[in-house]
Amino acid sequence: MNCQKSSKIQPLEGVCFLAFPEQTNLLLSELSERFGITSAPDNAYGDLLFYKDISAKLNGKTPYWARTCLLDPFILKFDSIGEAATELKSLQRNWAPYQFTCFRRAQLIQEKLPYINLKERSFPYKIPDSPMGLYTLIDEHTLIASALTTSPLPAGAVHFIEDHENPPSRAYLKIQESLLLADYYFKCGLPSEGQKCFEAGACPGGWTWVLTELGASVFAVDRAELDERLMKNPLVTFKAHDAFTLTPQEIGPVDWVFSDVICYPERLLKWIHTWLDSGQTKKMICTIKMQGEIDWALIKEFEEIPNSRIVHLNYNKHELTFININ
Repeated sequence: MNCQKSSKIQPLEGVCFLAFPEQTNLLLSELSERFGITSAPDNAYGDLLFYKDISAKLNGKTPYWARTCLLDPFILKFDSIGEAATELKSLQRNWAPYQFTCFRRAQLIQEKLPYINLKERSFPYKIPDSPMGLYTLIDEHTLIASALTTSPLPAGAVHFIEDHENPPSRAYLKIQESLLLADYYFKCGLPSEGQKCFEAGACPGGWTWVLTELGASVFAVDRAELDERLMKNPLVTFKAHDAFTLTPQEIGPVDWVFSDVICYPERLLKWIHTWLDSGQTKKMICTIKMQGEIDWALIKEFEEIPNSRIVHLNYNKHELTFININ
């Protein structure tokens, strides 16, 4: 990216991390424990943290608790709203704001930029492949930005229009987001009519509800029954059991395996390997629920499984999501 295009653009040697809302401390902890970046940020703009000269420590990786990273940051000083928009447009088309101050001024700049959809989305939709820049106003005449970021999503996060009536739990938002990301990273499509899913620890049924809405059938296993409406759904087969003690051979071939079970990450990792070694499925999405301090060596074992990706969802809290698509 050529940031010397305008004399008003001042390139910065470093990286900016945009933390998920109210999770800046988790990002700082990850930078320290996972990457050895123990110093305080050189500058902080709300949830946007700027560090000088740390690229070597990142080794090409992105912190999970950063919803997006500004990889080629610069400072732009401008005299007017129109000038700010013109300078950004000279670098690329798509720009999204993250703001912690000067909200009205940022809105006026955004209105002069090419349109992108910043509204909450209905599920499902396809995440675009086009690059997405990010800018943040520091004051009325200064912004920090980067045309090169690590996420194609505006400000690095998915936001859905929520259904407050039909899903039996709010956990449905996690599977919606993880399915979109799985399709974005692996081009695998979504569960659909004629496909069979196995969900471990399905109660009360938020994930099962999403899968049946997509037309897939679900073999749902938990000690407690699902929501009454799902128990009557012809696409759902329910078994009262400890899902982790059922072998893949007992369940048989399935198109997708899902787990949002609360368990120690060590147990989940062993269970994942059991399924992958069995050859009974080619697609898995599982929530890695942290029990206290994060064991980064263990998370690396998840990360190193072939054809896998670890993400932190906008709808995750103190947890990560494992996606494996073969």
